[in-house]
Amino acid sequence: MLERVAVLSDIHGVLPALEAVLAEPDVAAADLIVLTGDLAAGPQPVEVLDLLAELGDRARWVRGNADRELVEARAGRVSPVEVSNWAAAQLRDDQVARLATLPLTVTLPVAGLGDVLFCHATPRNDEEVVLVDSRLDRWAEVFTGLPTEVGTVVCGHTHMPFTRLVDRRLVINPGSVGMPYGGAGAWWALLGPGVELRRTRYDVAAACARVSSESAFPDAAAWADEYLRSRNSDADALVAFGPRDGR
Repeated sequence: MLERVAVLSDIHGVLPALEAVLAEPDVAAADLIVLTGDLAAGPQPVEVLDLLAELGDRARWVRGNADRELVEARAGRVSPVEVSNWAAAQLRDDQVARLATLPLTVTLPVAGLGDVLFCHATPRNDEEVVLVDSRLDRWAEVFTGLPTEVGTVVCGHTHMPFTRLVDRRLVINPGSVGMPYGGAGAWWALLGPGVELRRTRYDVAAACARVSSESAFPDAAAWADEYLRSRNSDADALVAFGPRDGR
């Protein structure tokens, strides 16, 4: 049984944000760090994957749609996302190979929460959209086949933190470390015995300057300005994602 688990999702290749979260005392002291996908599709992909690899057995990795798309882009299937194509070309072969083997889900026992299933989008798919205000029948659909003993599900993908009950099952989204919608900072979660949604504040202006100077991505400055400064609000994101939720 794990006493404390830190959950980091949607890092999207932003090294300063990742470094800020890993420096948090509660992350350093956690029994395990679970990475719920979309790790490297961003302006500093190699550096982020190298830092995550240094965590060794302290981290469990879960596949996100952007991780899968990096592998596909490397194999010649062009992504509609410009930064993903660029990032795929930067990765070393060993990094691509690791992303290619990541599981869709990981289930772990956490104190106070029981069996917790960690995924990127939903337990059955790495790119489906569910939101804080998704209908109960939509949740029932994406949870089809989920074992009854799984009382808690952790998902990322939509870059907005929330906790809610879904027919007696607790659902947690830690938000995004590198591309937050709704507020600047690096968002993550701490599990056990309860649930804490956390935001690590860091010097965003300095981080933008660093990404711009250290990344070879041609649009690094504009990318950092939009995403690290969280130019997109949660209201904007809910409107944009709504059609993918079936509403």
